Amino acid sequence: MLATSYDILNIVLAICLVILTIFLSWGIYYFIISAHKIYKLVKRIEAGVGKTEEILDIARDKLKHSSAYFMILGEIAKKALSFVEEKKVRRRTRSTNQKK
Repeated sequence: MLATSYDILNIVLAICLVILTIFLSWGIYYFIISAHKIYKLVKRIEAGVGKTEEILDIARDKLKHSSAYFMILGEIAKKALSFVEEKKVRRRTRSTNQKK
């Protein structure tokens, strides 16, 4: 079976090739698993970024609409204050006219 050193060399080379194949297969397997985990992580990050963009869009819209409401409320407050001031002036003039 092992007649010459050339036969032993062929057996050793075959065993080394099998071991190399096993290690390469193992390395490729872990590389693929790592790539798959990275892919899942990227998808989760994209989903999170999408949700935060939605939240920011909603907040931006609400701020735009609320600023319009604040402007309306500000105008109402100005008119209310001017109305109160006019009433005070009228009361003062009536009270001074009644005293005379």
